[in-house]
Amino acid sequence: MITAISTVAIPVSDQDRAVDFYVGTLGFDKHLDAPLPQLGGRWIVVAPPGASTSLALIPASAETPVGTDTGIRFTTPDAASAHAALTAQGVTTSDLITWPGVPPMFTFQDPDANRLYLVEG
Repeated sequence: MITAISTVAIPVSDQDRAVDFYVGTLGFDKHLDAPLPQLGGRWIVVAPPGASTSLALIPASAETPVGTDTGIRFTTPDAASAHAALTAQGVTTSDLITWPGVPPMFTFQDPDANRLYLVEG
């Protein structure tokens, strides 16, 4: 019945700042930016180039606050290089985890302290 994951929502306090981060810093493509009057903001969809799953950068609210552990795992061909690049850009990152038998990975935060994960794979 369910065939895919299309879009995952991330609450943000400032949608323009979020777009700057996800598009400018992370290199995502912006797929959609449309008014969303019922939520007091816009419906903004971004995704890594070529990805089939996207993120909706939705206005934060009492029901969907910022600063959450999203549980979202992105992949990269080289976690160590990605860690160094994001850290150099001033992104808050955890240490690079390199446990035996587990792909290298780390966490990082968007400007609203939403936690995301980057895993080599």
